[in-house]
Amino acid sequence: MRLLVLGGTTFVGRWVVTAAVERGWHVTTFTRGLAGWAHPGAEAVTGDRLRPADLAPLAEARWDAVVDTWAGAPRVVRDSARALAGCADRYVYVSSRAVYAPPTPAGLNEEWPTVDASADAEDTDYAPNKRGGELAVEEAFGDRAVLARAGLILGPYELPGQLPHWLLRAARGGEMLAPGPADQPFRYVDVRDLTAWLLDAAEGGVPGPVNLVNPEGHATTRDLLESAVAVTGGLAEPVWVEPEAIEAAGIDRWAALPGWIPPGPALAGLIRTDVGRALATGLRCRPVVETVADTWAWLTGSGEIPAFPPGLDPAEERAVIDAWRRSAP
Repeated sequence: MRLLVLGGTTFVGRWVVTAAVERGWHVTTFTRGLAGWAHPGAEAVTGDRLRPADLAPLAEARWDAVVDTWAGAPRVVRDSARALAGCADRYVYVSSRAVYAPPTPAGLNEEWPTVDASADAEDTDYAPNKRGGELAVEEAFGDRAVLARAGLILGPYELPGQLPHWLLRAARGGEMLAPGPADQPFRYVDVRDLTAWLLDAAEGGVPGPVNLVNPEGHATTRDLLESAVAVTGGLAEPVWVEPEAIEAAGIDRWAALPGWIPPGPALAGLIRTDVGRALATGLRCRPVVETVADTWAWLTGSGEIPAFPPGLDPAEERAVIDAWRRSAP
């Protein structure tokens, strides 16, 4: 297999490159050469995909598949897909469940309507960017397009810092705000399990969109946070606070409580996503404790913990816990 990875130096792209090389594939990365990491077993081509002329040399080669994780302006995906449509057999685009038009229902599947978007658009918001990217790939590749609608992606080298947030908070110890309900399904995908599916799809083809998160019953919020406490030494004590109390406190859940989705009809589809198509096409998910432990091993073994967003201020966390206790019957 000759695989072209557009990017391939951070998180998902990094794992795609690593896993493809381990499979014995011929892997080429196309980057600006600025990220500082490159796999020694992959061929590196330097260029800027924002300049269509830089894509021209790639179109002179032959590729079995292309993997693209771009999340910015859809027109950038459009230009790449058009340039490579005649020389690549398949185009695998890492999209997102964010493309679904809200409110999303429980049992959300790939047939649900998507947000309005255009393949020709400039950079706007994440959801229309990803949907526009999908449209661009479909226009250029038709049924040779693979649209991987991933959910929350966790695992080693995760730079957004969602699981690292919880690990670092657990390592600090003390009473830790834990957003309830504790037994709510926690829907995510380990980056390595996602990568395995992406490479299988690149090789065998999976036409159309596919929701890629763990199956319901795989993990709960309690499973995730208790695993984080366990692997960091057991110093923290989760205090489960009802979602109404968290929302009443005005906490920015995206920044302060990464990965948590409050229950309710507006986001029901993100909690109860149908992943039947993913499982039927080979998605396999490792235990949550493995994802958590391996991410902690990366954080503590890298020499220097990357800089992540600060998350919930300790004083604010304390205030929310105390207020919830005062109001509890």
